[in-house]
Amino acid sequence: MKATSNLPSLGLLLIAVALPTLAFAAERVQGRSMVMSRNGIVATEHPLASQIGATILAQGGNAVDAAVAANAAMGLVGPMANGIGGDMFAIVYEAKSGKIHGLNASGWSPAGLSIELIKRQGFTTNMPQSGIHSVTVPGCVDGWQKLLDRFGRKKLSSLLAPSIRLAEEGFPVTEIFSTYWVASEGKLRKDNNAARVYLPRGRAPKPGEIFRNPELAWSYKQIARHGRKAFYGGEIARRILKCSAGLGGTLNAEDLMKYSSEWVEPISTMYRGWTVYEIPPNGQGIAALAMLNLMENFPLEEFGHNSADALHVMIEAKKLAYADMLRYVADPHFAKVPVAGMLSKEYARERARLIDMARANCSVPAGQPPPMGTDTTYLCVVDAEGNIVSYIQSNYNSFGSGVVAEGTGFALQNRGGLFSLDPKHPNALAGRKRPLHTIIPAFMAKGDVRIAFGIMGGWNQSQAHAQFVSNLVDHGMNLQAAMEAARFTKLSFDGWDVRLESRVPEAVRTVLTERGHLIKLEGEFADSVGGGQAVMRDFAAGVNYGSSDPRKDGCAIPQPVPR
Repeated sequence: MKATSNLPSLGLLLIAVALPTLAFAAERVQGRSMVMSRNGIVATEHPLASQIGATILAQGGNAVDAAVAANAAMGLVGPMANGIGGDMFAIVYEAKSGKIHGLNASGWSPAGLSIELIKRQGFTTNMPQSGIHSVTVPGCVDGWQKLLDRFGRKKLSSLLAPSIRLAEEGFPVTEIFSTYWVASEGKLRKDNNAARVYLPRGRAPKPGEIFRNPELAWSYKQIARHGRKAFYGGEIARRILKCSAGLGGTLNAEDLMKYSSEWVEPISTMYRGWTVYEIPPNGQGIAALAMLNLMENFPLEEFGHNSADALHVMIEAKKLAYADMLRYVADPHFAKVPVAGMLSKEYARERARLIDMARANCSVPAGQPPPMGTDTTYLCVVDAEGNIVSYIQSNYNSFGSGVVAEGTGFALQNRGGLFSLDPKHPNALAGRKRPLHTIIPAFMAKGDVRIAFGIMGGWNQSQAHAQFVSNLVDHGMNLQAAMEAARFTKLSFDGWDVRLESRVPEAVRTVLTERGHLIKLEGEFADSVGGGQAVMRDFAAGVNYGSSDPRKDGCAIPQPVPR
């Protein structure tokens, strides 16, 4: 697409003309400014990871190359949230073809893991949330390989080199990541290897203290030399298997060797003229789309941003969408998930009638869709050509299972904790099955505009996605304002409770309380509502934009200008 040549250079006018629904407000409503560049932008939750990704762009890499390099850095600087012991998902927008591709790199359970075995361990109601029986095969490294084989320009060795050096030389721990680290000290002390790697002074690093991880550098070097084979069949695999056997786990060599991530077709819905995309089940992204379908039945623009009526609608829509997600979403290789029915506009209109504008619902059962044909890292990249990656990766709970195989320098995820022990449930534990997943990358498009976005935080993510989209579409916010705006989160799946950031006006909170919502007030920029990143490409103007959530330590960094 050709850039418009007769527009004035004034940025405000350019945005107002090119992006009428995302125009700047007359009065500034955000703390940070959007990052703008004609070259690429990398947005992550840590400045070092953003810098590494932006440098890769400057060295001739594309958006996929930069995303993989930035993720490798995040696995070092934010080890409680993500790393090669976890899973990942990505949505890739290919500029030259205009096509959108989805990658599901979530791992499966060991073939020998069963409901019966778990119950013999004393877990009769719920899956264990830590320890070796919560571990599923990590999908991240296979996902890296799939992305680079299809879209990458650079070798994995060059993408891992900056993180290898950083792991060996060390880096100062940031404030927010230090608080996360401290909160996980108890879990880390239960595993000798985890304590040795992550509590080098017998405690979590304080802000500004230098942390080194030479064992992770070793693992990255193995992957740099041998690709995915190093992780799923080489020395890293042997160390993981030895660890599992020593702890009484069921993981075997074939569980690792036979694993493969999958290219998938993103699912989508239309929201007031914008197409919004998510990864299909086994992820929770379908709940974000279902929320938007429900919200579309109400005049949120007329209600006003974060008004009592608007918040009430979104909170109630969350309950309805999540009830269906919990009831139906599972690994589609094992269960028939009614995706089309759950995304039906007619079904949404039917379910929207259950929203009582005068009263909050306490218990919301799942519907019957018609039959029809805090511990995650999100990052996004747009390059100079307009290729975009929406990318999310996680260990699930902080430091995952709490299990670190000797000599590897990374924690194994505890995604198995999301399985059900009810044998009749679609998400019931079974061998070589992927659990219902919380992490979701997202993407949206209208006309010449493409936006990649994601907001972290476990079950918070779908409801946060819906709020972000509404901020942009219903209330005309720009990319940064939409990310910074006060959010709600409802961490339980039913009941009247809801958490609100304190920036929501007291008068609004009073009305919500009168309608039956039990409000827990959070800080102005609360960790409980998650933190996110977003990048945007305006193809008509040839300009890229980036935003980064002040709830995290990160930033959006533009590609360095060549000398």
